[in-house]
Amino acid sequence: MTEINKILDIDLAAPVSYTEGLEERLRDRLHLQRLRAAPRTLRNRLALILALVGPGLLVMLGDNDAGGVITYAQTGATYGISLFIPLMIPLGFIAYLVQEMTIRLGAVTRRGHAEMIWKRYGAFWGAFSLFDLVAANILTLMTEFIGIRVASEIFHVPYMVTIPLAFAFITGVLVFLKYSSWERVSLLVAAFNMVFVPLALMSHPDWSAIGRTFTGASGWALPGGLFSASFLILISANFGTTIAPWQLFFQQSCVVDKGLLVPDIQASRRDLMLGVVGMVVVAIAIIVLSGQYLHSLPNATSLGDQDVVNGIGAKLGQGAMVLFALGLLEAGLIAAIVITASTAWAIGEALDVPRSVNVSPRRSLYFYAPAVLGTAVSAGVLMLPNVPVGFLNLTVQVIATVFMPAAMLFLLMLLNDKELLGAHVNSPVRNALSVGVMLLLIACNGLYGISTVFPNLL
Repeated sequence: MTEINKILDIDLAAPVSYTEGLEERLRDRLHLQRLRAAPRTLRNRLALILALVGPGLLVMLGDNDAGGVITYAQTGATYGISLFIPLMIPLGFIAYLVQEMTIRLGAVTRRGHAEMIWKRYGAFWGAFSLFDLVAANILTLMTEFIGIRVASEIFHVPYMVTIPLAFAFITGVLVFLKYSSWERVSLLVAAFNMVFVPLALMSHPDWSAIGRTFTGASGWALPGGLFSASFLILISANFGTTIAPWQLFFQQSCVVDKGLLVPDIQASRRDLMLGVVGMVVVAIAIIVLSGQYLHSLPNATSLGDQDVVNGIGAKLGQGAMVLFALGLLEAGLIAAIVITASTAWAIGEALDVPRSVNVSPRRSLYFYAPAVLGTAVSAGVLMLPNVPVGFLNLTVQVIATVFMPAAMLFLLMLLNDKELLGAHVNSPVRNALSVGVMLLLIACNGLYGISTVFPNLL
């Protein structure tokens, strides 16, 4: 029993509950222990690396969701090969900065993000953060089903068929699989996110023009100016699709449910960095692809989802259109899988019920049911015939940017709590960078609001 407690890093003075979930987590920890104790062959090292990846890859590739794909495509269509390409790299560093904090918080406390807010700051702020998350998640899930709906039309399958099938798959993997199987299936779906990279290469991009965007030699032309409504909404949308509230809740709870501990922090950081690199590469690929072929269209600044897919097909052919639609379908599926899980974990933590993917549905109805219901609402809205999908897409990304400063404030307060984290609290540099990100988000939101209400002021 002492060895088991050591492997799980269980505090013997603390009450332990939710036995079923802990049993599965113990098996995962024992598997890691065996891999660490095995001879240091290349095969065993690779097996250990693969066993530790998951939360970071999922959160960042899930971040390249259907709404994000269309946001990047609209960015490239509006501004072409421009400032937004090199901008993706600092956005990637911002994503790493924010998400790395959730790794430390989850590994040290072994508690999810919603639970920490609820227990540390009380029911009012816990309910406030939970309401923000669930509302944003339902809206974001609508954009995932938009992607699935648009892709299904390319494959000539009625969306009245594909949306219910997608809903069944998204909820089925959460409800009926244990954590390790759920993670493997999710990673398999996420791998198809990379389909946009060969598509971008197929477009035969102007590499010299792309290179000039990194040096500023192209002039970083912004039609309408830095304070134009089109630029401010796209910059806010790109921020919103890079860092969003659901990501904080998802990754911390994912770290906890996977059973990762303090010794796993370094490996989790590598996992996260791999996910960030994947996210940035895919984002740049989509902007390059759309900037190369959609920027010249007369209605480039107002392309909808279907226009983007059809425009790619018209320039690169039917095969490319099918690949883009496949990527859009995958983006919607993987994001919906992880966002639905983030809702389940957050509500389970708030209600203090068994809250692990390892727990069977009959043991924890209140963990699974609210998440399934929220996803069902989003899917149901997208089965309506006249949903304004284009408007909804960008709006949801901007809403994520509006909600993010409050979410980051709670995260920062927790990461500076020495009683909770001890030596793992934020350094002054991390705090300064995080506050800078918050101020940048607030500035984007403020400028966009001013440009909308007073269009001639800026």
